[in-house]
Amino acid sequence: MRELDETDMEILSLLAENARRPFSEIGEQVGLSGPAVSDRVERLQEAGIINNFTIDVNRSQLRAGVPVLIQVELPVDSLEPARERVGDADGVEHVFVTAEGDLWFYARIEAQNVRTWLETLLDDVTVSDYAVTLVDRVEWTPSIDGVEFALSCAECGNTVDSEGETSRIDGEVYHFCCPSCLSRFEDRYQRLEEGA
Repeated sequence: MRELDETDMEILSLLAENARRPFSEIGEQVGLSGPAVSDRVERLQEAGIINNFTIDVNRSQLRAGVPVLIQVELPVDSLEPARERVGDADGVEHVFVTAEGDLWFYARIEAQNVRTWLETLLDDVTVSDYAVTLVDRVEWTPSIDGVEFALSCAECGNTVDSEGETSRIDGEVYHFCCPSCLSRFEDRYQRLEEGA
């Protein structure tokens, strides 16, 4: 197990800007060959740091509707059902839960039917209040800049450094800060498997 180095961070940053960027182009920018970049990306995937590659679709080119930002105030017990319902709804692109427990989401919907659409979407969820704001312009630029990356131990949550260990258990990759955390995790996993 090795720590993420500056080159890993540069590769992640370049992929965050454009996930379809060729490894040879990334290699030129970070001083590695294309195959070396490919190996690093594969290790980042195996480590669970890169979960998938995606695209950023300009939905305004694909469907009619107006972009809106909706803020929903909910009782605590309604938050999770509302979040799940909104996350599965057509037209919803981004869902956020605030520290205050409010649900915010960005969607594209028919202008004449905003209230009806929202009331139908949340018809059996208790809603305290909501606000709909028409969005003029959207810019979504995911970036890893300004974020310090460190792997967390699956057992205790501590930072995993170069002396840590990695283990594949039932097809999933887990990282541990020390051999004793790995052992405790495997023991507990085994007991859960036997009890199931």
